[in-house]
This record gives sequence, structure tokens and C-alpha cells, in this order.
Amino acid sequence: MEELKNNPKYNQLIQYLKNLKSVAVAFSGGVDSTFLLAAAREALTDNVIAFTIKSPYIPDWEINEARQITNKLTVKHLVFETEISNLIINNPENRCYLCKNFVFKKLKYEAEKLGINHVVDGTNFDDIKYYRPGIKALMELGIKSPLLENKITKADIRSFSKALKLETWDKPAYACLLTRIPYNTEIKKEELRRIEQAEVFLMKLGFKGVRVRSHNNLARIELNKSQLNDVLKNNLNNKIADKLKEIGFTYVTIDIEGYRTGSMEVREG
Repeated sequence: MEELKNNPKYNQLIQYLKNLKSVAVAFSGGVDSTFLLAAAREALTDNVIAFTIKSPYIPDWEINEARQITNKLTVKHLVFETEISNLIINNPENRCYLCKNFVFKKLKYEAEKLGINHVVDGTNFDDIKYYRPGIKALMELGIKSPLLENKITKADIRSFSKALKLETWDKPAYACLLTRIPYNTEIKKEELRRIEQAEVFLMKLGFKGVRVRSHNNLARIELNKSQLNDVLKNNLNNKIADKLKEIGFTYVTIDIEGYRTGSMEVREG
């Protein structure tokens, strides 16, 4: 913590948050939103609250981790349960924009009821380098992104989080379960649960940042390239196949290209 007192970028963020007077942090329990929540707690003391959305496409373990983190930070935490919006039930290609629009309208409404000045989210400065359609929805709704506005990168966030002794400082990136399903495919709760169970099983085996992409009855597992060899080296292939078939998949494959973002955007033709 001492090393941050003289860090101009960190101090600029704290002052920025102080100027907002009161905030509701859209909180997932990930690296970015946890750091933002900790910084907001320092800047605003009790004038900060965490808002979390609980939906079928959010794994239960993420909700549980979010609750544990807010307890440690002694921040009031509200969890809002929602169903899958009809706007995204068929997983359209503009799903992220539609979803953010739906979710953040609700969070703004809840913040207004509590007399909170601003809803803030953990979008960081690196996010604008990539295709992030949800950012457009945030801008349209007037959601503030303090990390983005203060040019704080992912590397900054991990470094600051480590200095603050946040357990999430080296947590892998995650995304909602909708990213595991091809575009223009009906979203079914049972498929989401199947994906979640498969990923939890793989994480318990020691695989970090794993994705199980679902193609009807086929599971395509994406692992970090450094861990691809571990499957065969430790004779885990049969164990993984048996478990995923028990969960409900008929075929189980491991993608030799490894984990990468946007793999569901590849067009077949």
C-alpha cells in the first residue's frame, strides 16, 4: 500500500472517485471490478456499494466469490437476480451491446432509488484496443468507467491489486457463459449449467482460464497452451472425457490452438 501513495496514476484515480461523491460499482468479482471496488472504498469510505447481477449465464461460483470479496472489503453488496432477456435469447451477434444495455439500465434504476450519484464499471484502458460492443451501451447510458478515463491498463490493475494485497491480482480473465455458445443459437439454461459444470471440473483439476465451448453435443475445450501437454502427460484425457459425457456431452475434444478470445466468431464456410 505504501508504494501506491506516491504513484501519480493511482492517486489520480482516487481523486477522480472522490469527485463522484457516491458510486455503485458494477461488480463481478473479476480483476478489474475488484480493484475498482477497493479503490472506491478507499476514496469514498461508506459512499460506495457493489451491485452484482445474478443470471443463468453467470456461473454460481462467480457470485459466491463476489460475495466473499465484498465481505473482505466491508462493502455493502446487493445481488439482483434476472432472467435472460428476450433480446438475447437467440445469442445474436450484438448480444454484448444488448445485454449491457439491459443490465445497466437496471443498475442505474437501482442506484437512483438509493440516491447514488453514479454507476461505474471496470472497463480499462486496454479494452478499447479490442472489439467491445458493450462499451457503446455504457456510453449511451452515461455509465462512468474510471479505469478507462484515467488510462489505467490491465498491467496497472494487476500491479496495483498486488500492492493492495487483493487476491484477484493474478486471477485469469473470465467472460459470461454466453461466449461459449455460437452466435444465433437459442440459449438454454440446461446447456449453460452443463458448460459451468464442465469448467468447474476442469478448474478443480488445475486448469486456469479454461473455456468449454459448446457445439450442440460436442464440447471443445480451450486450455492455455502451456497446459495442453498436461492432459496427456498426466493421463487426464479419459477422466475428462468420462466426466463431460456424464454431464451431458456426447463428444469431447481439446482445441490444439489453445485458449483465445473470440474463437466463437470464426465463420464456417
